[in-house]
Amino acid sequence: MRKGCSKFFLEDERQFERWNDSAIKSLKAEFKLFKDVVVLSLMHPWERDARLLKKALKKGPPHYNVIVEIACTRSSDQLLGARKAYHSLFDRSIEEDLASHVKGSERKLLVALVSAYRYEGPKVKEDAAKSEAKALLNAIKNNNGDHKKAAMEEDEVIWILTTRSKPHLKVVYEQYKKISAKTITEDLEVELLLKETVECLCTPQTYFTRVFDTALREDAKEDAKKALTRLVATQEDVDLKGIATKFEDKIKERVKGAYKDVLLGVLADDRK
Repeated sequence: MRKGCSKFFLEDERQFERWNDSAIKSLKAEFKLFKDVVVLSLMHPWERDARLLKKALKKGPPHYNVIVEIACTRSSDQLLGARKAYHSLFDRSIEEDLASHVKGSERKLLVALVSAYRYEGPKVKEDAAKSEAKALLNAIKNNNGDHKKAAMEEDEVIWILTTRSKPHLKVVYEQYKKISAKTITEDLEVELLLKETVECLCTPQTYFTRVFDTALREDAKEDAKKALTRLVATQEDVDLKGIATKFEDKIKERVKGAYKDVLLGVLADDRK
């Protein structure tokens, strides 16, 4: 076995064959990623999302983007199922936990997002979308004297993003682009949580592409790799074929073993 896996062993000056510590460290990391993607894939989607929500809440503000991702990329019924699973697993509601642990304007946004049960039909009110695009532009550009007010503090911004259907919000996004020199996400560069909310609701492919790109860099951090694992394991209903073409070579180059096979397999399925 050692001869067949020679890259994991080194021979020192005494001709003693020992582990290559660096290679073994990489192997352990690969096994952990593989284990995580398998466990997440096998779990019931409602339980999986409930546990991911709980973990993100415990880890605090740097991980609130996971709550946004789940709340904004799931269907209304999937999100409702995750809330039911949260009740069963933790004897509390996710809304309770968010309200008691999250502070400031982030609390208002996150509680409203997880509580949403959006209309999922195709009908869109064009006039309302145009009006709401103007309201978002005014809120984002709003300047009260010398102090610029964060868009997340505006009730109308929260109302629009947490109650309107995704087809409606995509029209709002396009209307905003027409009346502003930039897209909504470009204007929200300093409000990252709100920016990710808009991305997940209006341009999810942009969000997914960024997750892949960040995780597949040579200097990728552990959280970025976990985000990719979460994405691959949870986005069964998402068409990733555009991402597959862009990142297949990077996956082959930078990911190893069984975890690489899982990533390539998921992307291959999306191209069928």
